[in-house]
Amino acid sequence: MLKNASLDWLQTLADGTRVRLLRLLEREELAVSELCSVLQLPQSTVSRHLKVLAAGEWIANRRDGTNQLYRISLESWETPQSELWQWVRAQADTPTTSLDEQRLQTVLSQRSQGEVFFQSAAQQWDHLRTELFGQHLDTFVLAASLPHEGVVGELGCGSAPLSQLVSPYVQQVIAIDSSTAMLSAARKRLRELGNVRLVNNQLTELSLADDTLDVAWLVVVLPYLSDPVLVLTEAARVLKPRASLVIVDLLPHDRSSYRQELGHLRLGVQRTELEGWLEQAGLQLRAYHRLPPDPKSKGPALFAATAARCP
Repeated sequence: MLKNASLDWLQTLADGTRVRLLRLLEREELAVSELCSVLQLPQSTVSRHLKVLAAGEWIANRRDGTNQLYRISLESWETPQSELWQWVRAQADTPTTSLDEQRLQTVLSQRSQGEVFFQSAAQQWDHLRTELFGQHLDTFVLAASLPHEGVVGELGCGSAPLSQLVSPYVQQVIAIDSSTAMLSAARKRLRELGNVRLVNNQLTELSLADDTLDVAWLVVVLPYLSDPVLVLTEAARVLKPRASLVIVDLLPHDRSSYRQELGHLRLGVQRTELEGWLEQAGLQLRAYHRLPPDPKSKGPALFAATAARCP
C-alpha cells in the first residue's frame, strides 16, 4: 500500500498548473507577478497553487522588499519525492511548457534591464512613444505600406478587423466569410467604409474571378477547415501572379478543449503539414516564422507564413 506522503505527492503533481510552476521555480526564483506573466493566469489562481506547493514543502519563499520570491525547495525533499518529480518533469515537455520557457526568458530579460540599466534611453523612448502615440502605431505604418491601387482579400474575415485596418490605404478590400452572423458584425464595423465589399461565400467556392487579389490573408482560419487544400487552391486561383497569400495561425498545441469551446477541427499546424497543403494547392512557401509570444496573450503560439503561386 502506498504511504500517505506518496499519495499526497501524486495528488499535488496531478495538477498541470502546479507542474508548470515547479518547472519554472526549478529554473529561477520568481515573484508572484512574474509567475502570472509567464503562466498567463490571474494572481488568485497562481497564489492558490503556490499555497498548496508550500504546504507540501515543494517550494520555499522569502521576502524581498514588497515582494515574496518563491523557489523550489530541494533541500527539504525526500529522495522518493525528488525521483517522482524527475519523472513527472520529463513527461511535461509540451507546447504549453515550451511557451512558458519563452515567456520566462522575456520576464528575466525585462528584470535584467531594470536592474542593470533601468533608466536607459531606449526604454524611455519606447515608453514615451507608446504613451504619446499608442500601441498600434507600427500597425498603421505597415498598413500604409500596402499599394494604394491594390485589391486585397481577407478570407475567413469574421468580424473583419483587418479589413477595417487596411481599408483607408488600398483601392478595394474584399472580406469573405461563410457565416452570416460574422458578416453582420463586420457590416456594422465597416458601415462607413465605402471601398469594402462583403461576400458571403464558402472559402472552397469563391465567387471572385481569377487573378483578382494583390494580397490575401488567412488569419486563424486553418483550425476550422475540413479540407485546407481546397481552400488554398481557391486562394491560389484568385491571387494575381507573384501576389502573396499571408497565413497566420496556431502552432501545434495541447489545448484539446478548443475543439469544444472554439469548434476547432485540429490543434495547430506543423510547418511540414502546411508545406504539403501548399504544394498540393499549387502554392510555394516563401517565408515562415514563429511569432514571439505577446506577454498579454493567453492563447497558443502562432506562426506567420507567406506563399505565392508556383511559377
